[in-house]
This record gives sequence, C-alpha cells and structure tokens, in this order.
Amino acid sequence: MDLRHLRYFVAVAEERHFGRAAKRVRIAQPPLSRQIKRLETELGFTLFDRSRRRVELTSAGATLLTHARRVFDAVDLATREAKRASLGETGRIVVGYLSSLAYSGLTELLRAFRTRYPSVEVALRELPPAEQIDALKDGRIDVGFVRGPVDDAALTTECVRKEPLVVALPADHPLATRGRIALEVLTNEPFVIFPRNRGPAFFDHLMSLCRKAGFTPRIVQEAPQLDLLSLVAAGFGVAILPSSIRELRRDGLAFREIAGSPSTEVLVAWRTGGMTPVLQGFLELVKRSGLRRKSRRPMAVPG
Repeated sequence: MDLRHLRYFVAVAEERHFGRAAKRVRIAQPPLSRQIKRLETELGFTLFDRSRRRVELTSAGATLLTHARRVFDAVDLATREAKRASLGETGRIVVGYLSSLAYSGLTELLRAFRTRYPSVEVALRELPPAEQIDALKDGRIDVGFVRGPVDDAALTTECVRKEPLVVALPADHPLATRGRIALEVLTNEPFVIFPRNRGPAFFDHLMSLCRKAGFTPRIVQEAPQLDLLSLVAAGFGVAILPSSIRELRRDGLAFREIAGSPSTEVLVAWRTGGMTPVLQGFLELVKRSGLRRKSRRPMAVPG
C-alpha cells in the first residue's frame, strides 16, 4: 500500500461516490475504481459495500478510514515541521562565547534570536578562544565568538565588532589621574595577563602592541580574564583589556583609554562547509546586529 492508494480510498470513503471522489483526486472514474479494487486485493478484504445504490463502507473500511486520517494528519505535520526545519525555524544551536561578551551585546543578540526563532533550542558554552576553536572543529559547538585573528582553513570567520582596548589600573594608581595613557609609559609597570594558551591570537596582539611601543611587558601574574580585574584592584599590576570589560563595574579599578586607540576584533566563527538553516538564521541576525551594546546588565548564563 502506498499513500496514493490510501488517498484514493479516503476520497471515496468521504464522498461515498466514485464520481465525486474521482473529481476530487483529479483522475477519471474507471482508473479510480481499478485502484480501489487493487487495494482491496492487496489487503485481502473488502472496503466498500457496492450492493447498494450508495457506496457504503464495510466495518473494515470504516476502521481503515479512521487510521488513514491519522496517517495523513501525521504526514501533514511532518511536512510542516520539515519545512520549518528547512527554514531554520526549528532545531538546536550551540553557541560558544567569550566571558567579556556576557556584558557586551550577547544578551541582546540572544533575546532577538529567541524572539525570531522561538522553537530553536539555544545552548551556551562559555569558553576561551582556543577552546572554542577546538570545539568548533570537532563539532561540540556550532558557532563561536572569538577575538581575532583566526588563521585556520577549517573555520570561516567574519568581524562583527571592533572594540577599543583600555588600560585597567588600581583606582589609586598615579596614572589613573590621566585621561588617556600612552603605552610606552607602562614600560616599567608590572602586568597581569591571561595565559597565552587561552587565547593565542589576542595575547600575541597585545604583545605586538607593547613591542611597537618599545618594551616587553613584565608579567607578574596570569589568570582568566575576569579574574584579572581582582588582581589589578589588589595592586598586583596593570592589564590591557577590551573596553567591554568596563561593563562589569568592579570597585577599586580605573579604566583609561590608550593613545592611538588600538583595538581588537570580535569575530563570529563557524566550521567551513558546516552551514545549516539554523546557523544561517543565527549568522544573519549577528550580521544585522553587529553585537550592539544596549544593556549594562550581565546576562544570566545557563550552566
């Protein structure tokens, strides 16, 4: 039995007339009659009582009609859901993000995506750039936000925001009285910084900026990016960080712009050739929003 024969059967059963059923399914009446007879032969029992002037269902036919309607309801539902999936309206996406983005634009992006695609499940993973790149390549996340540059043929990236860099200082540091700081005045300062293996590209970018200013930073402590603020506030040293870190608003700190306005790029990254309808919808929203910052509140990140 195929769906075409079942559809013919439902048409005759509901119309109770072969002629009207033939018009409904858009074939001539004789071929329709033959198809119904072939179906009865295949099943091994009669579906219609043809002894009366009006076509009537047998008890077996009535039972088949009930289940046939369920079949077509299921087919219609499956077709609708498949179409929604093809448009990226259902499914699941796993998003990797930097800790600093939790305070800088990601909240608004996710809210907009959930409004546009309410049936798509969104899972979040807070990961440093190096771990995001590994997770993208082995399929543990579908898309990530990292600081560039990223030079890996396995990944495709696009810049979604350029973000100024700032110097983080203890609030009572003598340089905190300045409105803008040239990097070269930090030559003799102790630095706190995140380990290179957490974000090689960003780490190397900072080192390059310092070398161009004529010095190599004297690193006295290493820690994850958000923990650096505690170390700076405690007086261990200074740090160069993306400006979005200021959204955290921690006591005992001062943030100052850097002369020359050096910046860092935030990239959205995904597996080359790994595009899906859900990912396409997410990326289109990212490109439109550009991770614009609208809120000063950190997002609540699920575990």
